[in-house]
Amino acid sequence: MKAIVQPKYGSTDVLQLKELETPTVKDDEVLVRIHAASMNYGNLALLKGKPLLARLWSGLVKPKYPIPGGDIAGRVEAVGAHITQFQLGDEVFGDLSSDGWGGFAEYVAAPEHSLVRKPVTVSFEEAAAVPMAAVTALQALRDKGDIQAGQDVLIYGASGGVGTFAVQLAKSFGATVTAVCSTRHVDLVQSLGADVVIDYKKEEFTRQTEQYDLILGVNGYQPLSVYKRALKKNGTYVMVGGGGKQIAEAMMLGPWMSLFSQKKLKHVLQKPNQKDLLVLKDLLQAGEIRSVIDCTFSFSEVPNAFAYFEQGHATGKVVITI
Repeated sequence: MKAIVQPKYGSTDVLQLKELETPTVKDDEVLVRIHAASMNYGNLALLKGKPLLARLWSGLVKPKYPIPGGDIAGRVEAVGAHITQFQLGDEVFGDLSSDGWGGFAEYVAAPEHSLVRKPVTVSFEEAAAVPMAAVTALQALRDKGDIQAGQDVLIYGASGGVGTFAVQLAKSFGATVTAVCSTRHVDLVQSLGADVVIDYKKEEFTRQTEQYDLILGVNGYQPLSVYKRALKKNGTYVMVGGGGKQIAEAMMLGPWMSLFSQKKLKHVLQKPNQKDLLVLKDLLQAGEIRSVIDCTFSFSEVPNAFAYFEQGHATGKVVITI
């Protein structure tokens, strides 16, 4: 099979397209012929080996997992002896990030707990765009934010991979959603269901007087004090992303700023699991959420996909067709 291999940490120059042996399945694995994969922040972190803390589990000196790629969608080509959930020909999608990665390849042997069946109404590309971004949004809203119907929710950075899913998921929970994005994304974010859209290029969020039950900080940067002021009494802010400074402040200062306040400042680290993938599969099938795809790259263009994704301007997801 063909696969993208990363022998060391560095820039896109270290990525190599190689011929490797097609993996054989263990008793608890399925062999998936991959049709599409997608880019996520974790792909960049593993490519560069930064932040250095990531190397504690990805390999201190060189990558422990030589084939990058977590989000995949494809077709089952073989099943292990103990597999009960899938059979030959099933169309599936899932997240390999807790099971050795390996998504930027023509085939992968994956444990069945990392996969779910793909709705027939959703393309491989659309399905591959879902797992990490949508699970992150779901866990931020539901598990960290305790979102409830009727709440006022703000999504700061609503046009990226996580943000586009967060807007749709918040609406599915029955919330009133205010989304912050740039001018060129206003129409898209409105089409995803946002009740109010703030164009940060025309209107500064820091001057807003409205308060919210729940705020998700997905992209961009605002001081934690700004988010805290924008929360209602007993409100919650959840940091999803936004760069190193935002992440460091949320993880280090958030607990202290929450200690003697009814307003809570939290952060979320996505935890891959099949249960949440099944929730998203049902929402996809019902048409309550959809993938927003910025662009697609061919398999041989994976280094270009990394370079484009690193610019940080993608609308929704960047997808690779394999």
